[in-house]
Amino acid sequence: MEGRAVNKYISQSAKKIKPLLDEIRGKKVEQVLNTLHFMPQKSAKITENVIHSAVSNILNKEDGGDINPEELIIKLAFVNKGPTGRNTMRIRPRAMGRAYFIRKHSCHLTIAVGLPETKNDNMGKKE
Repeated sequence: MEGRAVNKYISQSAKKIKPLLDEIRGKKVEQVLNTLHFMPQKSAKITENVIHSAVSNILNKEDGGDINPEELIIKLAFVNKGPTGRNTMRIRPRAMGRAYFIRKHSCHLTIAVGLPETKNDNMGKKE
């Protein structure tokens, strides 16, 4: 069982969020939230909010009352490139009357939390 949360159209490039996600993937949620709260990056605040949402989603499911929030880990954390559309680009003047675009990047952040998988010793054995 897992809870998932997605934040779309974040006004930051995916390149800046990826190193942060590499650090938190597979760790306990409580430990990650304590770490993110004191980080100065903009991406840390955004990621913290998405993790809170994912934890809330798993606890509000039908059988989420049985789950202890302290046992949750971050199972999945990735970021996708978002649109760089016409409304998000600006023009920068260049030499000889040319104009270059300043591209305003965006991204989509997805985080899934769940219980750690326990290995069952009897799997695949015939009795």
